Amino acid sequence: MKTENENNANQNKIIESIARLVSDICFDGEFKNHPEYLNEIFEYLLEAEPGNSRSLRIKMLSCIRTSKMLAKALEPFSDEEIQKACVKMIKA
Repeated sequence: MKTENENNANQNKIIESIARLVSDICFDGEFKNHPEYLNEIFEYLLEAEPGNSRSLRIKMLSCIRTSKMLAKALEPFSDEEIQKACVKMIKA
């Protein structure tokens, strides 16, 4: 039973950490536009000499994909709804 309680405590800490991350992202403003910002930055880099690196290109694509997934997951909700949910999860 002790192990189960520890697992639940760890899961709660993970959820709290994710809630803090999403909350911090919301304070950053316009987080839903970040995928486009990343595209713009990376397109510029790809035209420059450092953009010739295959590993750098893979990392850029990964960042864009992760950013798009986050924006898509939060798209149906207003910034205020997201913030309230995060505060509730952090306090839980």
